[in-house]
Amino acid sequence: MTGFGQASLSEPDFSVNVEIKALNSKFLDVIIRLPKLFYDKELEVRNMLAEGLERGKVSISIDYQELGKAETKTSYNEDLFVKYYHQLRKLADRVVAPHDQLFQIALNSPDVIQNKEDQTDTASHWPKIKEQIQEAIDHCDTFRITEGKILSKKLHEYIQSIDKGLERIVALDPGRVQKIKERLSKNLMDVFGKESIDANRLEQEMIFYIEKLDIQEERVRLKTHLDYFINVLQSPESNGKKLQFISQEIGREINTIGSKANDAEIQKEVIMMKEELEKIKEQLGNVL
Repeated sequence: MTGFGQASLSEPDFSVNVEIKALNSKFLDVIIRLPKLFYDKELEVRNMLAEGLERGKVSISIDYQELGKAETKTSYNEDLFVKYYHQLRKLADRVVAPHDQLFQIALNSPDVIQNKEDQTDTASHWPKIKEQIQEAIDHCDTFRITEGKILSKKLHEYIQSIDKGLERIVALDPGRVQKIKERLSKNLMDVFGKESIDANRLEQEMIFYIEKLDIQEERVRLKTHLDYFINVLQSPESNGKKLQFISQEIGREINTIGSKANDAEIQKEVIMMKEELEKIKEQLGNVL
């Protein structure tokens, strides 16, 4: 979700420069820096960002300059100035204070000094400014797409690494079962001796015990989740949350295999797969 976009326009009577920066976030968090003349357009800009960028911590800065225009004229709200002055004078008389500074204080009071600006001209500039905002959003989105292709490649590599680990576990599994049988038989022989063991009963107990350690279903489900992850990753739709859910299921199957395997070689593969899965989870925070 990280990205950067910029657009600028220079006309005879005004210039505008728009910059957008986007960082990772679970939700849309927008910071808008608008010229004072266009404060009333904030909601419109926010809606454009939500539609174009969906999620992320987004900041947009719009620098607007009027060109070839005479210096802004100053006007005064006389009625408001008089009210301020009389009120201040009344307060000064109550505390027996001098009147020397009252004129300047009243003159600098809120809304007394006013700037006369031609709002008609600036309003006509907004459509072109809006075009630059949209262009900056498009550039930011293009930046995200480029970054997304690189990220997609990394996620493919992590999934392939887990898949190869699963293949090695499949190859190790038959030997694991045989080693468990031999270890159980040897332990029982050492404790009870060969003559004291009922072979049929021993076979039944082994079958029961080995069934509890069977990881066939987990292997199949893990393979299914890995394939599904790749399919969703290749989809043109926004599937960041879905990929996070799938990664949780992948982690669940890996953990179950690790807890049931009871084999040092398989545990090594499980640790490797967990490491790769953590890399996936870290990167999924960058996916819309």
